[in-house]
Amino acid sequence: MGISDANTGGNVHGGKIMHLCDEVAGIAAIRHCGTRVVTAGMDRMTFLEPVYVGQLVTFRATVNAAWRTSVEVGVRVEAENVRSREVRHVSTAYLTMVALDDDGRPSPVPELEAETDAERRRAREAQVRRDNRLAERESIVDARARDEHVSKSTQNS
Repeated sequence: MGISDANTGGNVHGGKIMHLCDEVAGIAAIRHCGTRVVTAGMDRMTFLEPVYVGQLVTFRATVNAAWRTSVEVGVRVEAENVRSREVRHVSTAYLTMVALDDDGRPSPVPELEAETDAERRRAREAQVRRDNRLAERESIVDARARDEHVSKSTQNS
C-alpha cells in the first residue's frame, strides 16, 4: 500500500480496503456465476488491526453461499510486513452480490455445493446473516407502515 492510500493518521484508509474488498468479491462472484454481478450490500466490514503504508495486502475471497439470484462472498484481508514476513489478519468483510442478465435484470446463479466442514460452516453462517438482513428489512418496513398510520390518524384528528 502506498502513500496515496493513507488516511490522516498515516495508516491505510479503511475506505481503500473496502473498495478492494468489493473488487475481489466481485471477481469471485463473477467466476461462480459466469455473468456480470453488482454489489447489493456489504453486510459486515470488520477492521481488526490497522494496515500500514508499505505493507503488502492480500485479499482472499470465497463464495460462501448461493441463493436464487445472489451470492454471499466472504473476504479475508491480510497485511504482510515484507521485511519481517509477519502476516496479520487485519479485516473481514461479507458482501452480497447479485448476478445480472444481459438486460441488467437479476439472473439465476448456479448452486453451490459445500463439500468440506469449513464450507458447510460458511454456508450456515451466510444463511444466518441473510435471515437477519431479511428480518431487519421486514421490521423496518413494518415500523414505517405503523408510523405512517399513526401520522395519518393524527392528521385526521
